[in-house]
Amino acid sequence: MVATLRQILLTPDTKPKVIADCHALIEQEISDKSGISGTAVKLAYKTVTSFAPNYYGNKMKLLLPQMVDKLEPFWADFSTSGSSEFGDYLVKHGGEVSEALLSVTDDRATRSKRPVILKAYRSVRGSAAKNVEAALPRVGELVLKYAG
Repeated sequence: MVATLRQILLTPDTKPKVIADCHALIEQEISDKSGISGTAVKLAYKTVTSFAPNYYGNKMKLLLPQMVDKLEPFWADFSTSGSSEFGDYLVKHGGEVSEALLSVTDDRATRSKRPVILKAYRSVRGSAAKNVEAALPRVGELVLKYAG
């Protein structure tokens, strides 16, 4: 039987490492952005980190289990597909995967009481699916780092 993503990524010993890797992945993705939409993403990130320096780290701890749950059906299908690269699998299902992951942050945004955070999120939400899809190869690598 194939281990679930919860069993792989959310054990007490592994979860802090996964959170650190997720943070590094986000920073790398933001750094790689260019153009007008890249500038908007960088500005939103800077706004949030200036307003609340530990915001992303704290939210990653909170959101990771929900994100893992959203990835779980894709992991289960990948595990039985015979594919070897989870990132490639995620890319092939990019629209569906990105919307599943964004449903977590969308839900969180609807409950936010911080106007600056909400404004920053709304400013980048229109291009968020494209940005999440661009990050899927790295997301797949991150998962396989712990699953392998």
